[in-house]
Amino acid sequence: MEWSKENTDEIFYLQSLEKSPESFTKVLSGLSDLLARRSVGDQRELETCKQELYSSGVLEYCCAALRFSPAQIEGSYASLTRMADIVSTCCVGIGLVRDEVFHHRFLPSVVENVLCLAHRLVRRATGERKMKMIRLFKKVFDSLMWILRAYSYLIPCVLQSKHYENVQMSEDDEIWAVTLTMWYSLLRANSTLVSEVGLKPLTGVTDDIVYKMSSSSNPVIGGTAIKTLLLILEQHRPSLQLLRKHYKGLEDLVWKDWRGKGFDPALEQLIDQLQSEAPENVLQQHSSEERVQAACVIQAVWRAHRTRCRIKNLPRAVSALQRSFRERRQRQQQDTEKRHVEEELRVNVQLRRQRAIRHFHQRQLHLMEILPADQVARYLGELETRAAVLIQRVWRGHRARLGFQRCRYQLRQHKAAVTLQRAVLRFLQRRRSQRIILAPWKDPRGLTDVRRTELRRQIEEHVSLYPSSVVSPEGALELHEKAQSMLQQHLMTRASDQAQEQHRQALLAQINTDLELLLSKQDSISYQYLTANAVLRTTLTLPL
Repeated sequence: MEWSKENTDEIFYLQSLEKSPESFTKVLSGLSDLLARRSVGDQRELETCKQELYSSGVLEYCCAALRFSPAQIEGSYASLTRMADIVSTCCVGIGLVRDEVFHHRFLPSVVENVLCLAHRLVRRATGERKMKMIRLFKKVFDSLMWILRAYSYLIPCVLQSKHYENVQMSEDDEIWAVTLTMWYSLLRANSTLVSEVGLKPLTGVTDDIVYKMSSSSNPVIGGTAIKTLLLILEQHRPSLQLLRKHYKGLEDLVWKDWRGKGFDPALEQLIDQLQSEAPENVLQQHSSEERVQAACVIQAVWRAHRTRCRIKNLPRAVSALQRSFRERRQRQQQDTEKRHVEEELRVNVQLRRQRAIRHFHQRQLHLMEILPADQVARYLGELETRAAVLIQRVWRGHRARLGFQRCRYQLRQHKAAVTLQRAVLRFLQRRRSQRIILAPWKDPRGLTDVRRTELRRQIEEHVSLYPSSVVSPEGALELHEKAQSMLQQHLMTRASDQAQEQHRQALLAQINTDLELLLSKQDSISYQYLTANAVLRTTLTLPL
């Protein structure tokens, strides 16, 4: 009873939410948490929880939410994909539901909305978001497969859905591979599925499989299609006549297109089954030429379809090509004009330079003609001097630049050190200028007399256990008097100590002088004499 009440409260909360796109995220998170907790417990409790979700109308809201606009939902298509997974999980394993509305109205609407979501994902699987949309499309089809495995009578609803037809009209190989994988997984999971769905749905499935197998060159699609056809033939032998009747020349086509693609054993098995138990008159009537002609017809239809698709997309391609060509031509014209302008500027600068040099030389010759003969040598000497000064100036500048390049690293280090020192000095100055102002003590609010007495007792116990290292005023005064007495005693004995030290230094100096005199007069001194002097010297150096 405790679990049932908790479960009822959670479902009542989900039911009380507003049935609008704004509450989508709350419903999604609530259902995820609820199913995550109930999946750990008993299976019967999980079935009861799913039945209550359906009876309360929460599943109907989730089913309708699959058609919400992604722009109004947090998480966009990823959240819608999660909702589709939760709806499929709740529909499967719900137990015995005898309500006909659930089987004939609710489940078909769930399938239709899931296919609608898949169709929207296929339409947006373009450009940079293609891989993300295809990944979400796979998850949506996994949810659809989960529902179809439990309720195989919904397969005709899938085949009759316009959204499924739009998905099948896609030209993307990955989309085709996902749909073929779904049918292959369904047939493997349920060995009686072919006999349960009937002839018309089976014809629709085989039409899709054969069309994809004949229109694509992807080995994944070819291998999945051939394995699916083998499962259909193994589960339902009368379907062999259906394949022979509707797809004449199928064995030659698959052998020609899919031989050597990595699944030859399955291909040979399919061809053997298609050719086995065939009447001899049928084999004689349908010659190889007719089979080739049928294959040519299929290829012609496919090429015509592809050509129409290309023609349909041709205006956009032509406009893009023209726009690209115009942009390229405009860039080339701009580059050509820029080169012409630069070339003209370079030529004009060169002409001006030549004219200036020519004018300078002419002026120089004119000055030399005007000057007297005795001043020509002087003038030429001045020219040579100015030229030498110019050469020296250029050389010194070149040498200084080289030296600067060599000293740049030291200069950079010096600047970095100056910057660091300036920053440290500023930091220290700010630290000095800051003054920590302690706020006045305020009594804590809400303290009673009993609490204040208890806190005072705890403080006294802590002080008695951990005495403070701070000396009291009386102790400080005693220490001061003791230090003063020791300092006075040291000052009184310092004079006598200095006199004794001077006396020792004088004796040492006299001994050193006598020793040097003895060494200068005699070439050798006995070892005992030296030892005696050393002992005497050591004795004198000891403190008195």
